[in-house]
Formats: sequence, C-alpha cells, structure tokens
Amino acid sequence: MATSAFPEVFVPVSKSLAGKVAFITGASRGIGRAIALELANRGATVAINCRSNVLRADEVRAEITHMGGVSEIFQGDISEHTDARRVVQDVLATYERIDILVNNAGITRDRSIRKMTDDDWIEVIDTNLNGAFYCTSATLPSMIDRNYGRIVNVASFVGQAGNFGQANYAASKGGLIAFTKVLALELAKYNITANVIAPGFTSTEMTDKIPADRLEQIKEKVPMHRLALPEEIAKAAAFLICDGDYITGQQININGGVYM
Repeated sequence: MATSAFPEVFVPVSKSLAGKVAFITGASRGIGRAIALELANRGATVAINCRSNVLRADEVRAEITHMGGVSEIFQGDISEHTDARRVVQDVLATYERIDILVNNAGITRDRSIRKMTDDDWIEVIDTNLNGAFYCTSATLPSMIDRNYGRIVNVASFVGQAGNFGQANYAASKGGLIAFTKVLALELAKYNITANVIAPGFTSTEMTDKIPADRLEQIKEKVPMHRLALPEEIAKAAAFLICDGDYITGQQININGGVYM
C-alpha cells in the first residue's frame, strides 16, 4: 500500500516494459511525471529529465523507487541543442540504450500576437518543438541499431484548434504533430513507431495559475465539464508504447470532447 508520502496507488499491471529504457523530457511534474510513474509501473527503467527543478525530479525518482522501479535523473535544458544531445548521451552512457522516448517538455508564454515579444515566441518554439527534434535526432541511432523504438510526442488540442493568446504554443504543438508524421514515415522500416497524444485542458501547474473564474469558463467549454487528470494522459501514452505496435503517425486526443 502507498504511504502518506506517496498517496497514489498504482494497480499492479503486466510488466510489459521490463528491460526497456524510457527517456522522458520534462518529467519532474505534471503530465511528464504521470507518464514516468505509469511506465515505471509497467516495468520500464525511467530516465527522468528536468531543466532545473532537481528537487521535484528527485520526488519522482523516490516514488518510482517506492513502487520497486528503477530510475535516474538527467538534468539539462533540452531547448539548447548541445545540452539536449549531452543529456541523451548521458542516458545512453548509463543504460546503453533508449527504447522509448517521450518528448513532453513544454512551456507557455501566453500573449496576444500584438503583445507577443520575439523572446516569447522563440522560448516556446525552442523548448516545445526544437527540443523534441534535438532529443529525437540524438536518440534515433540507438533505436535503429536495435530495430526497435517507441516515440510519443506530447502535443495539445491547441495545436489542432488554436487558442486565443497562444500563437507561439499553437505553432509549436502543430509543428510537433507534423514532425511526428514525418518520423512515422521515415522510421517504420526500423520497427520504430511515432505518435502524438494531444491533451486538452489538464490539471497541472500550468492550469493552477489560471484564475478560478476563468477556469470555470474553460470547464464549461469542455463537454465533460472537467479538466483531464495527468494520469489519464499517461495511460494513453502507455497504450501507444505497450500495445500500439501497428499504430504510427497517429494522434490520440484526450480532451473531454473540446476538440473533435
């Protein structure tokens, strides 16, 4: 049973990912954390990436240890190409392989286009889109050598439908969806799948910053009238990784019906 320090109870599942190494960017909180825990519960060794919050990443590692899993923290800024590729090499030096890559790291810098600065635009594109390219390109040789790989890119319904004040975020997530389709075409012959999960509004630290009245308005726009839980997003990622052997180039929308 979970202790008070680890209140979430993970129901034992088939250890279908035993022997596999999963590298998850932005895994210290929110959706990335939930995916790390879900894959660890399924037997994967988890490489936890964080940019700066090592304390939070260490909490994730402790939770994985508590459930009997194996993990390690790999700190680095994936928005910077040299650092991103250094992190990947550190993971490979530690575990000798990366079987699963989850490009989850993402930031927002919300402003209307009239008020958006160059830095607002560049910072979001660098982390959300460029970072995925840096990590993927550095990881691919390991996957190709073993003729196996599962890539899951975390986009957003905003990349499909747009959202006021999020031109930079929408562009980054839309670009990530298009990037994934090309990966799927190019990598299928190596038994590597590439797919997208596109969450809707999800209960994370990002949405915690939204004023309560605005959050209620958002929920009213969602046919299911609530936010997603990070664990619900994580299960979709796990499905693609564990059971999606013949699924590639696709998007799974976990959004409560806000975009169809």
